[in-house]
Amino acid sequence: MFKRLFGENGAKNVVTLFHKPSSQASTRVLTLLKQTHAQSVAHATEDQASSHNAQDKAERTDFELDVTEAPPTSDQLKNILEYLGGSSAAGKVISGASDESDALRRLKADGGAFQRPLVVDWNQGKAVTGENESEILSLLRSAPKETKA
Repeated sequence: MFKRLFGENGAKNVVTLFHKPSSQASTRVLTLLKQTHAQSVAHATEDQASSHNAQDKAERTDFELDVTEAPPTSDQLKNILEYLGGSSAAGKVISGASDESDALRRLKADGGAFQRPLVVDWNQGKAVTGENESEILSLLRSAPKETKA
């Protein structure tokens, strides 16, 4: 029963949006995530006796949406950079950063240097910078499916 509620690892899949309300791009990403989350919740509440195999192949299982305006912690930033391909991605995430150590230093000095929007799927170890809708939807749909008990 708990596997159905919380997945194989005992926890729901958490997707975090690092959000900046004053950014139109960030607001569009938030809207996209809310719509996708609402659709996944609606599908999860459909008649459980019905077969939804075709739908299950096209869409992922439910995820928990976490929206934060705060910049990531140092540990979160290290993970995000790893998810995006390493130190070479530092400039995409922290304005003006050349590598991971520079990104960490700049983040500590000025949290505003963190580039938003940024979507992170912590369970899959994937992240998307900016508002590329197709990349975000791909990230959301690529989560492993629940296995039937």
